[in-house]
Amino acid sequence: MKEVRLKRAYDPPTEDDGLRVLVDRLWPRGLRRTGAAIDRWLKEAAPSPALRRWFGHDPARWTAFRERYQAELAAHPGNLAALRELMQGSGRLTLLYAARDTGYNHAIVLRDVLIK
Repeated sequence: MKEVRLKRAYDPPTEDDGLRVLVDRLWPRGLRRTGAAIDRWLKEAAPSPALRRWFGHDPARWTAFRERYQAELAAHPGNLAALRELMQGSGRLTLLYAARDTGYNHAIVLRDVLIK
């Protein structure tokens, strides 16, 4: 099984990151594209703007957010297929996200769906 890691886009890259894929719909505020060390940007894999706004990183909405985001991912299987294809070509995949909250964010859900 391939390894999928999570990391904030603002954290410095390391040699063991493998392929670094940004999975946010918006480019992270204040992050320069030239120094970001991002290999791919798959914004389509991020939650819809409406779902992102509804969730608002509220832990009380986490369970419902996970279900709704998984439904969005299932409705657009091409996004998961693109990530799985990237996983096949690299030893390690690091999903990058901009959210401050490392415990409640969409990249966690995306990683869990990918490794199942």
